[in-house]
Amino acid sequence: MFDYTARPDLLAGRIIMVTGAGRGIGEAAAKAYAAHGATVLLLGKNEENLNRVYDDIEAAGYPRPAVIPFNLETALPHQYDELAAMVEREFGHLDGLLHNAAIVGPRTPLEQLSGDNFMRVMQVNVNAMFMLTSTLLPLLKLSQDASVIFTSSSVGRKGRAYWGAYAVSKFATEGLMQVLADEVDGTASVRANSINPGATRTDMRAKAYPGENPQANPLPEAIMPVYLYLMGPDSAGVNGQAFDAQA
Repeated sequence: MFDYTARPDLLAGRIIMVTGAGRGIGEAAAKAYAAHGATVLLLGKNEENLNRVYDDIEAAGYPRPAVIPFNLETALPHQYDELAAMVEREFGHLDGLLHNAAIVGPRTPLEQLSGDNFMRVMQVNVNAMFMLTSTLLPLLKLSQDASVIFTSSSVGRKGRAYWGAYAVSKFATEGLMQVLADEVDGTASVRANSINPGATRTDMRAKAYPGENPQANPLPEAIMPVYLYLMGPDSAGVNGQAFDAQA
């Protein structure tokens, strides 16, 4: 695993949004950020899952989070503006944004991948990620030390057969991260980096590798060191880099 130990108050007083916060890596990150002092904005499409994470965080005595039901597949541009306005009204600014939500889509040869499936993956994994980044960036710039984390993949760094739209979307993720990092470098107190989680015991991994023994992969909680490092002040000045959660 990435070698880092976060101090207990690493994120004290920070306001951090996590997309896809209702389960898997997003849930683990939201709880890890809350455990280290952050007020976490839980964004996702399944309100029941978000409420469960909310209850767990509140029961643990961490800062009270906020639940934001939001469907990245169907949201229209004005809804992103409304979301940003709500965050500004309720919280004033944003110190962190973890882009975690994504879908895999069909794992087929490109010639068998339908246009509808390709566009659905790109809508969730790329278009929505861009819209969130662009509309929330003014709030991130109000922070003295803001971090944007993009979730990548090994197939977004080297293409692999049959990973279709997902691989293409993760190459786009790396590209968006690099463009943003270059734009904010030296001009704003915002930094942008990407994380490849690696094989992790999640529902998405099980769908992508149905024949794999899930017990062979670490739980999402085990890969949190790099997520904490990049979201906290210890990574100040680290910008435009691609990280691996697992060695």
